Amino acid sequence: MIRDFHRPGRSPSLATNGMVASSMPAATLAGLDILRAGGNAVDAALATAAVLAVIEPQSTGVGGDCFCLYAPAGTGKVVAMNASGRAPAAATPEALRATGLTAMNPTSPHSVTVPGAVSGWALLSRTHGRLSLERVLQAAITLAEDGHAITPRVAHDWEASTGKLAKHGATARRFLKDGKPYGVGDIFRNPALAETLRAIGRDGAAGFYRGKVASDIVATLREAGGLHTEEDFAEGETAAEFVTPIRTGWHGMEVFQCPPNGSGMLVLQILNTLGGYTDYGDDPLSVQRIHRHLEAARFAYRDRDAFLADPSQVDVPVEHLISPAYGDAIRAQIQDDRALPELPPAGEADWARHKDTVYLCVVDRDGNACSFINSLFEGFGSGILAEQSGVMLQNRGYGFRLEEGHPNCIAPRKRPMHTIIPGMVLKGGKAIMPYGVMGGHFQPMGQTWFLANHFQFGLDPQAALDLPRLFAIGGKVQVERGIPAEVVAKLNAMGHHCEPIDKPHGGGQAILIDHERGVLIGGSDPRKDGIALGY
Repeated sequence: MIRDFHRPGRSPSLATNGMVASSMPAATLAGLDILRAGGNAVDAALATAAVLAVIEPQSTGVGGDCFCLYAPAGTGKVVAMNASGRAPAAATPEALRATGLTAMNPTSPHSVTVPGAVSGWALLSRTHGRLSLERVLQAAITLAEDGHAITPRVAHDWEASTGKLAKHGATARRFLKDGKPYGVGDIFRNPALAETLRAIGRDGAAGFYRGKVASDIVATLREAGGLHTEEDFAEGETAAEFVTPIRTGWHGMEVFQCPPNGSGMLVLQILNTLGGYTDYGDDPLSVQRIHRHLEAARFAYRDRDAFLADPSQVDVPVEHLISPAYGDAIRAQIQDDRALPELPPAGEADWARHKDTVYLCVVDRDGNACSFINSLFEGFGSGILAEQSGVMLQNRGYGFRLEEGHPNCIAPRKRPMHTIIPGMVLKGGKAIMPYGVMGGHFQPMGQTWFLANHFQFGLDPQAALDLPRLFAIGGKVQVERGIPAEVVAKLNAMGHHCEPIDKPHGGGQAILIDHERGVLIGGSDPRKDGIALGY
């Protein structure tokens, strides 16, 4: 489908050798430089992620976590990596309640899990990369040391986080100017982070999880009242692990996700529920299409809140939840004329029994495809900066609960429920699209919305990312301004409670691999500052 050139928007990027798509032009260029220097998709993904950790600091960093799906060309396989961090060994519900907590607090040191990203970077580099980690990190080191200009979306998010950044003295000193946020075009430098990146490049994961970087982070957290120890960080050096991906069949393709503790199973649940519809029409913003998608997502998110947790410590019924039969049963409950006022209990299809994250993707000239996501969770994570190492710390532990008996209750060395999820689509045993949509809890809804936009409604990858979005959460439907007013009115009449949202839903990237013609077709979300480029 050719876009209307009279209207605002942009065409997808096309290339024949390799392509990188990310949320910042400088990061995309860093990844592309690595590809052209002989690196593969993993090397380029790591270079891109590292630059984003410097120039999009509200979204990502070495103090965060990452997940990856990697499809080596010619294998027909997808490699999944979980590099999410764990709670400290002393983090029990009793210990946290003893500090006065009654619920998890996003700016508390108790919401800081041991970062897993660097462990993941090192694992991917030594097992699937071609170039040294030192070479791969060079662009990020230069930008951290010499400085970079703040882009519009980063400035917008920075301003929104001013209150958080002011809470901690070190953070305020380094990330505010006389109490005010950095604005568009301001130059921001983080030389301490440059030194940390040099240590990682030189010593691998040990450069982060041991020695002076780890000591600085632990001292910062202990001073803030945290329970972290240097032993917790030493254990974090090997936190990243390869896991078996989960998948489902959809419209003649296979869609792959990382398993729990990530939220990828929700993507498969939603696709299974929607997959049986054949009368979806040709309008991607029809009331019927939107209503069905919202209802399918409501069921999936209901199950997430009840079951999703660290499978090494609790039983997560993944096979049941992602089974096509379960999706069929849920679809049978969806009414085309109204929103269900109440859903059955979690794990059930009916009442019978109970009457700012960054995502990037890369495809190299050999056809290796990498889908990669790295995050601090909320804007600037916990807002706690380890000043001597320049590391902003995530608040992934905010995904835990203090409710004992709940699958996601905090516990020693436990991983929290995670929102970040990379995606990969295969057809005929070949990767045809690494893709992802960032945006916290929105991600499963965003991924399935994007996939349907492209594969069902025929929008090219860029147009499929551009299309306006909406999201059912907390009993409301958060609607972007691009959803037509008459559609919103009809949704409200059906029982959906729509409300406008100020900040748009997430941001995404995708690269379609056209094997028949030998062409890569990439898109990058207009809700961020990024770009897809190839050569």
